[in-house]
Amino acid sequence: MTDDELRRAVLDANLDTVRHGLVISTFGNASGIDRNAGRILIKPSGVAYDRLTPADMVPCDLDGRSLDNRLRPSSDLATHAVLYRAFADIGGVVHTHSTYATIMAQSHRPVPCLGTTHADYFHGTIPVTRDLTEDEIAQDYVGNTGTVIVETFADLDPLAIPAVLVAGHGPFVWGRTPAEAVHNALILEQVAKMAWHAMVLNPDPQPISQALLDRHFLRKHGAQATYGQDG
Repeated sequence: MTDDELRRAVLDANLDTVRHGLVISTFGNASGIDRNAGRILIKPSGVAYDRLTPADMVPCDLDGRSLDNRLRPSSDLATHAVLYRAFADIGGVVHTHSTYATIMAQSHRPVPCLGTTHADYFHGTIPVTRDLTEDEIAQDYVGNTGTVIVETFADLDPLAIPAVLVAGHGPFVWGRTPAEAVHNALILEQVAKMAWHAMVLNPDPQPISQALLDRHFLRKHGAQATYGQDG
């Protein structure tokens, strides 16, 4: 992907978070990465979405340093940078405060896999991070937000469960491309909404069986996936 193509992809990802109702005001951001160049492109901080252009996407290095002083990058840049350094196969990151995913994050509740809609996209429970300590908040809050996400995925595959709820904060979601990250964020919001309503009707719902979870996830994402068309 050329620089121009990546700029357009990152802009489209940011605009799509608004179009899908995942972001209001400027409460969110999306980024993409050129692995060969070691460069992240991310939404500028606090700029209204209807004013954004591809040229406004801020280039940064993998250490979270801006490479262009025209606009300040998103205040969540350091979190994105930590995720790109830790998860080598991802190509896009999205952060929103979408309603139901944020409700679950604020309640410190993971999103259990209660049905096949969830299983089609996430191979198990979407986890919640631990709370940051006072020192972590004071010393490097944004970077440490990324660190607790990576810690949460110590025994999880970030491509099999491409989302997390940061306790008391909200969701971070990723994918192989910025567009895929937005799609995963949209599905996360939907399955969080369904789980929340299911727990209203039944405070102790049981996850689907491992066999059903595997059947649905692997038909889309496994080595012999059968969902969709070839090519």
